[in-house]
Amino acid sequence: MSGADQSYVTDTLIAEDIDAYLHKHQHKTMLRFITCGSVDDGKSTLIGRLLYDSKMIFEDQLANLESDSRAHGTQGQGIDFALLVDGLAAEREQGITIDVAYRFFATDKRKFIVADTPGHEEYTRNMVTGASTADLAVILVDARQGILTQTRRHSYLVNLLGIKNIVLAVNKMDLVGYSQERFYEIVKEYASFAEQLGMKTFLPIPISGLAGDNIVTRSENTPWYQGPTLLGHLEDAPITATRMQDAAFRMAVQWVNRPNLDFRGFAGQIGSGTIAKGDAIRVLPSGKTSRVKSIVTYDGPLDRAVAGQSITLTFEDEVDCSRGDVITMADAPCEVADQFEATLVWMDEAEMLPGRPYLLKMGTQTMTATVTEPKYEVNVNTLERLSSQTLATNAIGVVNISTDRAIPFEAYAQNPDLGGFILIDRMTNATVAAGMVHFALRRSQNIHWQAVDIDRTAHAAIKGQQARVVWFTGLSGSGKSTIANIVEKKLHALGKHTFLLDGDNVRHGLNRDLGFTDADRVENIRRVGEVAKLMSDAGLIVLTAFISPFRAERRMVREMMDAGEFMEIHVNTPLEVAEARDVKGLYKKARAGNLKNFTGIDSPYEQPENAEMTVNTVELTAEDAAEQVVAAILAGL
Repeated sequence: MSGADQSYVTDTLIAEDIDAYLHKHQHKTMLRFITCGSVDDGKSTLIGRLLYDSKMIFEDQLANLESDSRAHGTQGQGIDFALLVDGLAAEREQGITIDVAYRFFATDKRKFIVADTPGHEEYTRNMVTGASTADLAVILVDARQGILTQTRRHSYLVNLLGIKNIVLAVNKMDLVGYSQERFYEIVKEYASFAEQLGMKTFLPIPISGLAGDNIVTRSENTPWYQGPTLLGHLEDAPITATRMQDAAFRMAVQWVNRPNLDFRGFAGQIGSGTIAKGDAIRVLPSGKTSRVKSIVTYDGPLDRAVAGQSITLTFEDEVDCSRGDVITMADAPCEVADQFEATLVWMDEAEMLPGRPYLLKMGTQTMTATVTEPKYEVNVNTLERLSSQTLATNAIGVVNISTDRAIPFEAYAQNPDLGGFILIDRMTNATVAAGMVHFALRRSQNIHWQAVDIDRTAHAAIKGQQARVVWFTGLSGSGKSTIANIVEKKLHALGKHTFLLDGDNVRHGLNRDLGFTDADRVENIRRVGEVAKLMSDAGLIVLTAFISPFRAERRMVREMMDAGEFMEIHVNTPLEVAEARDVKGLYKKARAGNLKNFTGIDSPYEQPENAEMTVNTVELTAEDAAEQVVAAILAGL
C-alpha cells in the first residue's frame, strides 16, 4: 500500500471515529438538575468540582481559574472551584451567588445542564426559576450547620415543583472529620421534615466539594458509606421527558403555520404523550374534533411523534384552532375552567393585592386573572398554615384564582406545562409570582353565562342615549364629588338617564366591610367597576367619584367597557391645595397619625397617564369644570 493510500485510510478512520463520537454524543440523554440550599453550603464549589473532574475545563479557563483563585478565592487551598460558576462581579466580591448560573458538562453516559441557585432568602425567586425545568435536585447541607431554614424552604419548593428525584448532599464532611454519626444525625432530621412534606424518597450522600469525596469517585474517608457517588447517581437518574411520553397526549399550539393557501398546520412542542397519523383529536377549549392528517417536521414528515418533539399537525377537517389552544386525544381531553386553587410563590417587592388584575401566562396562553381569595400562607419551617390576606416577597401561599375566560389545564403535579404559570404586572410587565394549579373550583364548572334577548344597546336606545361610564378620579378634597354632582344635574335637566356612584356613599352599604389598605382599595374599585358595568348594561350614563388611586384598577374598569364607553376625568388638584381645603378634616387626622393609609400622605396616588379629560380646580370653578365635562359627554353621545 502506498503512502498516499495509507494516509487516506488513516484519515478515513479518524473521520469515522469523529462521526461516531458526534453521533453518540448527539443521542445521549440530557439531565437537567439544580443545586440549592442555604448560603455557603458549597453549591458553586460542588458544580466547579463536577466540571473540573469531568474534564470540561479548557486550558485557558483553567489558567484563568488559577489566577482568579489567587485573587478572589480561598487563600492557601489551591483552586477555588466556586469561581467557575460565580461569574458575576458582585458575587465574587461578596463570596455569594445572587443569580442562577447555568453550566453544561457531559460524561461518556449522559449530558447535563446544572443550575446553581442562590441561597439567600431574598433570592428565592431565582431558585424557583432554576428549579422549574429540573429533573433532579441536589439539596446541599453544611455538615457543621445541619438543616437550616433555607434547607426547608428549598426542599418545600422543590417538592412543590414536582421534582421527585432528590439528593441530600451533606457537604464539607472533611470539616467534621468524616463523622458517620454527624451524617446520620442530619439525615434523620431531614427525613422527619421530608415525611411532613410528603416527600417519599431521597438519596443522602456524604461529600466534600472541596476535597472531592464521593463526587466522581468513592472516597476512602467514608468506608461506612456504600451508596453511589454523586456523579454515578446523576448518570443513572430517570428523566422527566421519558415519563411524559407515557402520559396522555397534550400539545399547546404556539402558532398557526400558514405558508400558503394550500397548507394550514398547527405548530408546537408536544408536552406529553404520543400522536400518530389518523388519531382522533380534540381542540380545547372549543371542544372541536378532527383527525390528524399529517405530522410535519423540519426534517420531514413523520408517522408518529412523541413528547419533546416540535411538530406541525394538519387536520382532516377545517377546525378553528389558534395560539393558546391545546390539542389532546379526542377521548382523553384535559379539563377546561376559569377558576382554580393554586399555590403562589410571590416574587415581587410589592405585596400581592387580591382583586387586582394581573396577566397570567400558562404555556402559550396569556389572559387576565385575579386572585379572588387568599386562603393561607405556609410557614416553611413548621408547614403551619397561617391566615393571610396578602403575600409579601418570597412568601408561599395557597389562593383561589379567576381568569377572564375558560382555559384548558391540568394539575401541575400531573403536567407542569399545563399547570404551571406566572403572574405579570400589567403596568410594569414584571413577573410578580410563579404558580402551580391544584384543581378547578367546582363552582367554575356549574356557572354558565345566560344569554338574554334585550341587550345593553337596546336598553340605551329606548333612553335615546349611549351607555357610558364617566370616571372621576383625584385626591381627597380635589372636588370630584362636587363636580360629578353638578354634571349629573345638568345631564338630568337635558333628559339624560344617569346614576351617580360616590365613594363615601358606596362605603355605607356595598363596601361597608372594606377598610383602606391597598388590598381593600383594590377590592373597593373592583366591586364599583362591576356595579358600574351592570348599570351601563341597563343603558345608563354612570358617573363615579372615587379616589381610585391605582392605575391598574382604573384600567381594569376601562377594559370591562366597550371601546369608547369609558371616560376618565382626572380632577387634577395639587396636594397642598386639597389639604388646605380639608373639608372633612381627613388630612389633619392623617398628619397627626390618627388615620393610616391615607392617599397622598402615607399611601400613593398614581395620576392618570392618558385620561380623556383633565380639569384643574385651581384654575376653574366646579361649575365651569362641570360645563366642560358635560360638553365632552354630549360630544361623545
